[in-house]
Amino acid sequence: MNLENLLPELRKYSQPKNLNGMKRYGIRTEKALGVPIPQLRKIAKKTGKNHKLALQLWQTEIHEARILASMIAVPQNMTEEQMDEWVKDFNSWDLCDQCCNNLFGRTKWAHQKIFEWSASHSEFIKRAGFVLLAVLAVHDKSTNDNEFKRYLHLLEEGATDERNFVKKAVNWALRQIGKRNKNLNYHAIKTAQKIQDQNIRSAKWIASDALRELTSEKIQLRLTKRSHPGEKM
Repeated sequence: MNLENLLPELRKYSQPKNLNGMKRYGIRTEKALGVPIPQLRKIAKKTGKNHKLALQLWQTEIHEARILASMIAVPQNMTEEQMDEWVKDFNSWDLCDQCCNNLFGRTKWAHQKIFEWSASHSEFIKRAGFVLLAVLAVHDKSTNDNEFKRYLHLLEEGATDERNFVKKAVNWALRQIGKRNKNLNYHAIKTAQKIQDQNIRSAKWIASDALRELTSEKIQLRLTKRSHPGEKM
């Protein structure tokens, strides 16, 4: 599969009627085709991993081509420079989230980029830092609790950002850390309480939503079943 025959394949599944719905959800559609994500996954499965082709797809600037690029790129081949270039092109929350989920979270640069990107002034680069944290909190089973506790102060700082796509990513990361285990649940709840005390509109929303889930009977029961005897807070 090469770029010349892959682009017609993408356009074949274009659904212009989807563009209005995408706009309503805050997705930029100037260069979008309206191809559904499940269809992109089918194309990615058929194409297989191909890093060179992923880089070429990204250069087309087509929205779905870039999402597809994140699905077929090889994480081990992704350089730090390529990640920094791609993140600068983020202009929609879905492109940001797909890249973090499909690709960036599987690279060796993932933890480093959380610190770098979450300090950015750009809305979508900053979102990427916090989405990456949420992704690792779910999928990175090798990183210990102390490492995730180091990120909590970033969430306190990020909670003051009133921009919609940033505050939602901060909330997402806080909730995912708090659902890893009983220990991190305790520290995430404490962090949410500190965020709540900031008395800023975005912070109050982040905290109340996170506390609602993290202190719920459902989550507490699930974490208790997972916990080990003698686990320390």
